[in-house]
Amino acid sequence: MNAPVITSRQLESYVAGQWARGAGKAVALLDAATGNVVAHIDASGLDMKAMLDHGRRTGGPALRKMSFHERALMLKALGQALMEAKEEFYALSTATGATRTDSWIDIEGGIGTLLSYASKGRRELPNARTLIDGEVEALSRDNSFSGQHILTPLEGVAIHINAFNFPCWGMLEKLAPTLLAGMPAIIKPASQTAYLTELMVRRIIALNILPEGALQLISGSVGDLLDHVDCQDVVTFTGSAATGRKLRSNPSIVENSVRFTMEADSLNAAILGPDAVAGTEEFDLFVKEVAREMTVKAGQKCTAIRRVFAPHRSVEALVKALGDRLVKTAVGNPAEDTARMGPLASLAQRDEVRQRIKDLQRDAEIVIGDPDRPTIVSGDAEAGAFLNPVLLYCDKPASAQAVHDVEAFGPVSTIMPYETIEDAAALARRGKGSLVASVFTNDPVFAREAVQALGPWHGRLLIGNRASAKSSTGHGSPLPGLVHGGPGRAGGGEELGGMRSVKHYMQRTAVQAAPWLLSEVTGRWMQGAKVKQDSVHPFRKSLAELEIGDQVVTAARTVTLEDIEHFASFTGDTFYAHMDEAAAKANPFFDGCVAHGYLIVSFAAGLFVDPAPGPVLANYGVDSLRFLKPVNPGDTLRVTLTCKQINPRQTEDYGEVRWDCMVSNQDAEVVAQYDVLTMVAKTL
Repeated sequence: MNAPVITSRQLESYVAGQWARGAGKAVALLDAATGNVVAHIDASGLDMKAMLDHGRRTGGPALRKMSFHERALMLKALGQALMEAKEEFYALSTATGATRTDSWIDIEGGIGTLLSYASKGRRELPNARTLIDGEVEALSRDNSFSGQHILTPLEGVAIHINAFNFPCWGMLEKLAPTLLAGMPAIIKPASQTAYLTELMVRRIIALNILPEGALQLISGSVGDLLDHVDCQDVVTFTGSAATGRKLRSNPSIVENSVRFTMEADSLNAAILGPDAVAGTEEFDLFVKEVAREMTVKAGQKCTAIRRVFAPHRSVEALVKALGDRLVKTAVGNPAEDTARMGPLASLAQRDEVRQRIKDLQRDAEIVIGDPDRPTIVSGDAEAGAFLNPVLLYCDKPASAQAVHDVEAFGPVSTIMPYETIEDAAALARRGKGSLVASVFTNDPVFAREAVQALGPWHGRLLIGNRASAKSSTGHGSPLPGLVHGGPGRAGGGEELGGMRSVKHYMQRTAVQAAPWLLSEVTGRWMQGAKVKQDSVHPFRKSLAELEIGDQVVTAARTVTLEDIEHFASFTGDTFYAHMDEAAAKANPFFDGCVAHGYLIVSFAAGLFVDPAPGPVLANYGVDSLRFLKPVNPGDTLRVTLTCKQINPRQTEDYGEVRWDCMVSNQDAEVVAQYDVLTMVAKTL
């Protein structure tokens, strides 16, 4: 395949609804493989305060008018459109040094994250603008005063300052939860690869899917942007710890207690279990994983394996196996089909990695690779930022320092021996907090001890073995549903993690009020709130007619011993508490035979269900079921069923309705409490 022809151009920023160029001298950005100029970048002179004002006054209000489901559908439309345009992004991505496989992670991985949040938003969030957080807190004995936590979107702007290694994914994985939460964003990509981010943002803006002000872009330095942030803004940063600390100490961020999330350096570790000796499946998987993490994106991943810990007796075999695999890595111009690993992102980055390798050599020796003389299959070894994989070995890691302090952000790892799990964990902790660690073992005892020891120091742990090999996403892949971040050196922040990340852009507020008023505010009925009983059974009402608080109180049904015995015989549930009077009386919780819990639920359904065809389409679940008091033969049951929450679907002709179901006995004591979930048509 021939390399695409790339024409140098001036990158622009998207500021307050307009594309704009900086007023200063633009800096040239070079193709990582050829050294040719790809673009020029400059953002000097742009009005950063105006960007924040535009996001707050235009983008934020427009997003907050939308429900979670509307915003999720917006993300879906955006993701689908970007996927259709992916080949344009792939063509430009080679200039960053990325192979097709590397670019897939960045481009389709980023778009896939966008689509994942679109799907999770519709499944896990209500079609509303306020998110209820947790259960109602009763604040008075007479049920006249209650509390409820809610989450509402912050009214500022999320500023995302991203790293050079993932110009697409780095933007989209932060943008997805930000927009889903209802907050506008300003994207600031790292200059080295900003041309790819700028291209994607151009395509996003041109689609007219996002409301104006929801997304802005800075192509170049942030200037005085952070001097204008306030308590409603959020700043996220991915990059070096030194830069992150500098940004976090900005006076406006400190004085206004601005939320600041940092993902920084990370000396991630991979540990080979004592059972995973040469010849086992786990050993082979370990070798494959370490080699992959060293070579994907030329090792320029925040999650890449930097330290490799192996039992002393396995070190020699591991060095040989890794060496045999790494020397086969074809390094070259990623635009050529022969290349399996591309260059680093820039010549400056290669110089940086070479210096870090020298630092590591204070404690370790190079056993594979020559950082000063790259061997390539295509491209220009001098003009391109090429570097072959480099593997080092440190024989005495307990007394070493550099191997636990220095991160060479490239295709570089160091092997170190250990004796016991305690030794391995102690060495891993020397990294001072990491994004991820992996343990390859088929021994459950070793796995359990490793997780206990490593958990406090890592944001994510991967246990690799033969059972998960085919489906595992690997050591270095952050996933939309799992948190990405880590303690200490890794920055102390969290990203992704499903709805956890959405809540990062929202304010949690405790609301206290009379239950009826609190119910009106939150859109969820609670005990003590208003109810309405009329001649129409709630199950006869469509979503258009149904209201929160609609209630039916059923007739009563007496539970007999024959009912209990029949249910036991019919279901096969002959647990002694239902069948043996003497044994049941010996149980401290019962006073003789009791009804099955599911018999109570079944009788309750028989009492509250309106059986004729109508707007209720299906029962799809029961939440929070609790049996609060035993039911004995002769007890009489009655059900109070109340419409608790209505959640219409955005694109379907039905919605979900949550019903509060309270089953009580003849003494008005609650014997069972739970939520019934139904699908209800919007109209009859």
